[in-house]
Amino acid sequence: MTLSETLRAPAPAERMSRVKESPSSRVADRVRAFQAAGRKVLPLTIGEPDFDTPDHVKEAAIAAIRAGETKYTSANGTPALQRAITSRLLRKTGQSYATDEICVGGGAKQLIFLAFVATLNEGDEVIVPAPYWVSYPDMVTVNGGRPVVVATAAEDGYKLTPGHLREAITDRTKWVVLNTPNNPTGAVYSEEELHALADVLRAHPHVSMLCDEIYDEINFGARSVPSAVTVAPDLRERIFLVNGVSKAYAMTGWRIGYAAGAARLCGAIGTLQSQSSSCPSSVSQAAAVAALDGGREFIDRTVRIYAGRRDLLVSGLDAIDGLRPTVPDGGFYVWTDSSALMGAVTPSGSTLASDTDLSEHFLETSGVVVITGDSYGCPGHFRASFALSSDAIREAVAGLAHSISLLRR
Repeated sequence: MTLSETLRAPAPAERMSRVKESPSSRVADRVRAFQAAGRKVLPLTIGEPDFDTPDHVKEAAIAAIRAGETKYTSANGTPALQRAITSRLLRKTGQSYATDEICVGGGAKQLIFLAFVATLNEGDEVIVPAPYWVSYPDMVTVNGGRPVVVATAAEDGYKLTPGHLREAITDRTKWVVLNTPNNPTGAVYSEEELHALADVLRAHPHVSMLCDEIYDEINFGARSVPSAVTVAPDLRERIFLVNGVSKAYAMTGWRIGYAAGAARLCGAIGTLQSQSSSCPSSVSQAAAVAALDGGREFIDRTVRIYAGRRDLLVSGLDAIDGLRPTVPDGGFYVWTDSSALMGAVTPSGSTLASDTDLSEHFLETSGVVVITGDSYGCPGHFRASFALSSDAIREAVAGLAHSISLLRR
C-alpha cells in the first residue's frame, strides 16, 4: 500500500448514495453566490421567523449560564423542561404524558430522524403525502426504509384522504407521516379529517402515525390546530407527536425539539441520543422552559403580523397571470401553482421545461428566489415564504410580475 493510499479519506458508506442535498441548502448556496457577485436578491425562501427570540426567553438562558447550568443533562431533557412539555401537551391534546413518554432533542428534525433510526428495518415503508417537507423521504431512505409518496390534490386542500391512505398501506408499512400545519402548503387537518384517517389506521394495527406539528401555533383559524391523539386517544401508543420551540418562539438556532409517544420508542430515541449527541444543550433547555411556560403574548402578536403578510402575498400572487396561490391556514408559506407557465419562452429564447427553469428565470430577471415544487414532490408549483417584512414581500411580488411579463406564452 502506498503512502497516498494510507492517507486517503474513508470512502462514503453506500447509504450516502441514497441521500440528496437539501433543496433549501442548495437554494441558499445559490443566493450567497448571487450576493457575492454584488447582485440584489429577494429571498422568498425563508424557513424561519424573522422576529427575534422573546426577551424573557433570552433572559432565562442568561440566568442559566450565570447559575452554572452548563453541564450535561439527561439525554431526554431536564426535569424542568419535561414538566413544561407535559404541561403544554396536556393543554394542547388533553392527554397526560409520563416522563418516559417524552423525548427531547436538538430540534424536531433530529427527533424525526432518530424515530426512523429506531424503528425502520430494511425495506420498511413510510407513507409520505406530497407536497411534503423536503427532508422526510431522505430521512426514510438513509435509514433503509422506502418512502411511499402519495400525491394529494388541490381539490382536497392538498391533504391525505382516507381512500388514498388505505390504498397505500401494505404489509411493509411502518409509518404514515402527517404534517399539520403543512410545510409547504399551509394545510391544516380538521378533527373530522383526522377522525377519518384514524379509522383507516384502526384496521391496520401494524401502522403508526408520525405527526409533525412544529407549526401548530402559527394558525390563522378561529380554533386551535387539532392533534391526532386528541381525536383518537385509543391510538395513542401508535401516534408519535413531534414539536419544538423553533417556529412559534423564533428559536430556530437554539435547537430544541420535543416529542411524545410510546415509552418504548422514546426510550430507544434516548439511547440513540446518548450515543450520538449525549443530550440537548442545557442552556437552550432553560430557554425552552421559559418559552413553553410563558404567556401567549409573543405568539398572538406575531401570528397577527403573519396573517397580514399572508394576505399581502396571496393577493399579490393571485393578481399575476399564470399563478394560482393557495391560501394557507397555518405556517408562513404560500403554495403556488405555476404550471400554466411551463412551456413559456424566455427573452433569451429558452423554453421553461421545469420548475428549475422557472426559478432560474425569476432569479436572473428580478432577483426573486423561490423553492421549486419538485423539491416537495409536486412539480408545477413553488413555495414562497412570508416570514419577511411587508415591504420585502411587495418588492418580491413586483419582481415576480416583471419576470412573468417577459415570458412569451
